[in-house]
Amino acid sequence: MKDLAASIEQLRQSELKKIVDSRICEFRRTGSGSCDDIFKELCFCLLTANYSAAGGMKIQKTIDDGFLTLERAELARKLQELGHRFPNARAGYICEARKHKASLKNVIASYRNEADLREWIVKNVKGLGYKEASHFLRNIGFENLAIIDFHIIDILERNGMIKRPKTLTRKQYLEIERVLLALAGRLGISLAELDLYLWYMETGKILK
Repeated sequence: MKDLAASIEQLRQSELKKIVDSRICEFRRTGSGSCDDIFKELCFCLLTANYSAAGGMKIQKTIDDGFLTLERAELARKLQELGHRFPNARAGYICEARKHKASLKNVIASYRNEADLREWIVKNVKGLGYKEASHFLRNIGFENLAIIDFHIIDILERNGMIKRPKTLTRKQYLEIERVLLALAGRLGISLAELDLYLWYMETGKILK
């Protein structure tokens, strides 16, 4: 952990910190936005499961309010045209998730505990597991949940902090999250910030 913490601290002393801080502010603004804004961010996270964040951002920008109104077949057609790997399945998830659109902001506000809110999302929004539920919550301003994919697992494994799991069960997800929480605590930053630094270390990019 010591070497990884030192590498991240070095990044925090660079110009990258301004970009990370700006992105965190963007997430908070999205979370204080309208029900439609929050729902469209949910749609982005539904798209990125087993897909790329960059591809999801391109689709989100192009479709925009279409996430709110397009019929399933038309939405699937547009997702296919834009190159999504699973246009039919993702269109189905998005259309099904619309039943939560009007109430989603109130549901979010009703939870004081971020982990409990994540459990609600995993149970009630088809197509979102722990990673993408955490991703969604981070992107609307929640800062103490880890977004764990195999990019993050690779970094932790290389630094001797975990053993690479064959599959990522709920139990393993929460165990790795605790490792990341300890690293964030050592650095004095949130898990949301930590994720952006780790993602940059692995990909050279700061996305969302």
